Amino acid sequence: MIIFNTTGGIIVSQSNLEKQEAKLKALNQKIKDEKNKIEQRLGKQIISQANLDYANLSNGNIKSLSKKVSEFLKEKSVDH
Repeated sequence: MIIFNTTGGIIVSQSNLEKQEAKLKALNQKIKDEKNKIEQRLGKQIISQANLDYANLSNGNIKSLSKKVSEFLKEKSVDH
């Protein structure tokens, strides 16, 4: 429902705004879910390609490996 005010402006009804807000939240959640899928696939591929043992991947090891991979990728992007 659209309501026109006395100055000729348009006021969008609350229910329409709520619908739009719900759509936006759903879209943001979809984007977040897709980012998580990509992060999981990337991590899985790195672990697989490097033949890493899940038992040896503590939080400290993960942070250290992530830092090394990040530094490597940054160096490669500077080279190009």
